[in-house]
Amino acid sequence: MKMRALAKALTLTLALAGSMAGAQVRTVDPNQAIDRDLGAPSTAASTPPTYATASDPVDPAPSQPAVQATSPAVSPSQARADATTQAENTYERDDLLAAAEGVFGKGAQGLAGILEKVLKEQGRPNAYIAGREASGAIVVGLRYGSGVMTHKVEGQQPVYWTGPSLGFDVGGDANKVFVLVYNLYDTEDLFHRFPAAEGRLYFVGGFAATYLRRGNVVLIPIRLGVGWRAGVNVGYMNFTHKSRLLPF
Repeated sequence: MKMRALAKALTLTLALAGSMAGAQVRTVDPNQAIDRDLGAPSTAASTPPTYATASDPVDPAPSQPAVQATSPAVSPSQARADATTQAENTYERDDLLAAAEGVFGKGAQGLAGILEKVLKEQGRPNAYIAGREASGAIVVGLRYGSGVMTHKVEGQQPVYWTGPSLGFDVGGDANKVFVLVYNLYDTEDLFHRFPAAEGRLYFVGGFAATYLRRGNVVLIPIRLGVGWRAGVNVGYMNFTHKSRLLPF
């Protein structure tokens, strides 16, 4: 009996040893086991983020075109229209010379020269006055004038003027005068006092011209006579619609 029990125990022991010899031992990673239990990991979670370094090229953001404020260009047609308007509203040199010769006489020596000098420096006027003036002085005197203003747009009308005069002679004289008028867009703007401006004197031959201004309106009287007296003896010109005795 003991031998039989011993033989059975030995047989069972050999059988267990054989089964353990055929079995394989496997190592299990606990992290992978947990991942399998939770499901497959997402690509974003499993892929580490990448960062640009100083050596990596960086695409610049698309630049926006700069917007520059530019003034509207004047078209050639507009420039021609402006030039045409300027020509229509002002007097040309030949027209002014013909009108001035009607005052001083045709072919007056020095007239064309002083007229061209004034036009070159001041441009073309839009009105002119052809007239006469008389003055009397004992150092300080008075001046009275009258004439006809011709305006490029508003036509003709009579004008009168008065003012003080400075001279170095005793007695009186009479002069003819031709006045170039600039920037007179409303003829009523003429009927004011126009003081003489400094530093604007023209002398060509026997002619002298002075420069008077009030606001934007400019007057340039051209006189024939002794240059010093004709060019300097006007303090101002006060224009009126009617003749008057008081010069101030």
